[in-house]
Amino acid sequence: MFKRWLLALVARVGLIVLGLCCCLSLFYLLACKPASHSSQQSLLWSRGTTSKEGYMALLQEREDSHRHYINSLTKQIGQLKEALQDRTQQLQETLDKAKTKGILPLGLESLHKAPTQSDLKDFFRSQLNQAEVNSGVKLPSEYAVIPFDTFNLQRVYQLETGLTRHPEERPVRKDRRDELIGTVETALHALNGPQQHTDRTRRKHTYSPSDFIEGLTRTEKGKGTVYELMFKGNSSQDFTQLLLFRPFGPVMKVKSESIDTSNTLINIIVPLSKRADAFRQFISNFREVCIKQDGRVHLTVVYFGRDQIERVKATLDQTTRETRFRSFTLIQLNEEFSRGRGLEVGARAWRRSQNVLLFFCDVDVHFTADFLTSCRLYAEPGKKVYYPVLFSQYNPSVIYSNQTLLPSVQQQLVIRRETGFWRDFGFGMTCQYRSDFMNIGGFDRSIKGWGLEDVHLYRKYLHSKLIVIRSPSRGLFHLWHEKNCADELPPDKYKMCMQTKAMSEASHGQLGELFFKPEIEAHLNSQKQKNRRT
Repeated sequence: MFKRWLLALVARVGLIVLGLCCCLSLFYLLACKPASHSSQQSLLWSRGTTSKEGYMALLQEREDSHRHYINSLTKQIGQLKEALQDRTQQLQETLDKAKTKGILPLGLESLHKAPTQSDLKDFFRSQLNQAEVNSGVKLPSEYAVIPFDTFNLQRVYQLETGLTRHPEERPVRKDRRDELIGTVETALHALNGPQQHTDRTRRKHTYSPSDFIEGLTRTEKGKGTVYELMFKGNSSQDFTQLLLFRPFGPVMKVKSESIDTSNTLINIIVPLSKRADAFRQFISNFREVCIKQDGRVHLTVVYFGRDQIERVKATLDQTTRETRFRSFTLIQLNEEFSRGRGLEVGARAWRRSQNVLLFFCDVDVHFTADFLTSCRLYAEPGKKVYYPVLFSQYNPSVIYSNQTLLPSVQQQLVIRRETGFWRDFGFGMTCQYRSDFMNIGGFDRSIKGWGLEDVHLYRKYLHSKLIVIRSPSRGLFHLWHEKNCADELPPDKYKMCMQTKAMSEASHGQLGELFFKPEIEAHLNSQKQKNRRT
């Protein structure tokens, strides 16, 4: 009885394999069917290009597009075959165990029913629905967050640095490199494929790898890998976002949409107390990035106390005179400094009807125009909030102790293991829409002084249905400054402050060199004496 059932089961598996191969072959032939190119032909006619060279160029372009598309399909077919072989091998091992024990293992009853192509699609859709792609998932704490990796065509910016311990690097492992390159190729094929003429977001020319800006990726165990890719649009302020999902199988397209950021204003809120010199340095970067390059920002400064307020006003007045920039607000509070209180006041002070995008910033943070673009792309009202991980600088006097003069601030903005670290324990820098901030309840107003207010807000979003985009940003830096931990802080906050101070001073190896400096110098002196004797 068991042998007869086993032969029938093997026959059904063979029929399934044959059916899948036929479906894939049919899909392959349909996908390679040439599409209409009336727009390109009309363009050639309008220019009067009826020569043989014009037709040959058009044929060559379409041939290249189809060749890339065929390569993508070939890869996907190979992936399906490998997955099918693995499942067949697992089935054979299970049946061998069943034959040995003389029983039918639990879970194999469903094999009596041959799966269809619709069953496979339903499975992929179920994986997609379980993953945190279209909506957020309630999480218990910040430790349950799976951070995204940021990547472009040259580098991967990652929190999980692995054995290399490099915060940014070229993908070393071939499988990782092939995965990212293959994903970008799949995205290009989806944008340039034969069905692109039905897409409203279609551009006037073909997408190429040079149009790819950057992407986010993360893998959720038991579900799949999500890729969020950004491409250039028809203008400098238009972008195309492509969301892909790999449910432990071929990458599947989720959606493709055009994002217009030309009217997206960012309200940069900076809480401040004293530190007029640091504010002047902040304004220097603000003038270069926000006024000269971007031009779609509003600056809100919430100042605590009266000491040095005149110097802050003078810096803003000078900026207005020299740049004619007037889109800023200065709010003075005669009370004890509280970062959460300052950001809350700055967010609520917005009186325009527009649902503005907020960027909670500090005076010691240096950002680039690329970061402002990421801020606009990765925050979406009612759906997503952006929590970038900034790169924190070590003490320049320690890093560049062997140089006579310290490099300029711009020259110090280098992402290396020796120059700083990803501040993955900090949640203070964030981009979120004012409506989301107000709906979530804002900051905990009972927190005074330094720390914890940002963590509490972060946890509120984790407990909500919004998607939290947590990824390292290559355009956001925390400039080193002397950190003083006040004696008035309670023990838990004082401990956090001292830990942050220690981590921000230098790398583990550099601190070791400072700690063992006498021994190192003694060793060098002994070596010099030995060399002199010889």
